[in-house]
Amino acid sequence: MDVESLSAFVDRLADTASDSIMPLFRASVSVENKSSGGFDPVTAADREAEAAMRKLIGEAYPDHGIVGEEYGSDRADAEFVWVLDPIDGTRAFITGLPVWGCLIGLLHQGKPVLGMMAQPFTGERYAGDGKRAWYTGPGGARAIATRPCNSLAEAALFTTSPSLFPEADLPDYQRVERAVRLARYGVDCYAYCMVGSGHADIVVEAGLQSYDIVALIPIVEGAGGRVTTWEGGSAASGGRIAATGDPRLHEKVLEALAAA
Repeated sequence: MDVESLSAFVDRLADTASDSIMPLFRASVSVENKSSGGFDPVTAADREAEAAMRKLIGEAYPDHGIVGEEYGSDRADAEFVWVLDPIDGTRAFITGLPVWGCLIGLLHQGKPVLGMMAQPFTGERYAGDGKRAWYTGPGGARAIATRPCNSLAEAALFTTSPSLFPEADLPDYQRVERAVRLARYGVDCYAYCMVGSGHADIVVEAGLQSYDIVALIPIVEGAGGRVTTWEGGSAASGGRIAATGDPRLHEKVLEALAAA
């Protein structure tokens, strides 16, 4: 199957998710907590959007597998596996902030080969296939690329929140934050798209699941950047993740994270 031919289908999935999500954004929607030891919110918008995308995938590609945040795994060992996070940034969603996104990723034999972050409220979509990356939205359709930055001291860094790091990992993250020019919090999946678009340079996070990152890897790497674990391995299974726009900067970030 030609991965490039699936790009149009990714847009169909994003349209389907948007139809489920937008009537509930900035509306009165109940919030459930999925975590017994913290706060992991979920809404009807999360569930309805994932269910709609799963239905469309099942109709169009019944032999494909699916891994999703809300409904788990189905044929996760298939040659092609869709990895879905219907609303990445549910905390932003429930507080009315438009920095959440619908993440749609595709694995081929375990490797991320296609991904999209769609933001229905702003009408923006960032996508990539690992070789190129592109944007559609109010700014017009265009290719996107990372910017050069080979110095931590000149870099802009994103993380969702330092409070989300496990206690053992927080000092490593803080070492990177102290070294950069600017650190910003709270933009979830948008952080990776801003690195891919050349507006920022680094994302460092921990505790990610596959559905938090698979869609974003082909965007950042297609734009010229790198995404790995803190140890430099594949990020496709989640965990402790570092993303950089300039590959020369990546090793410096990993070194800072590993420094004792």
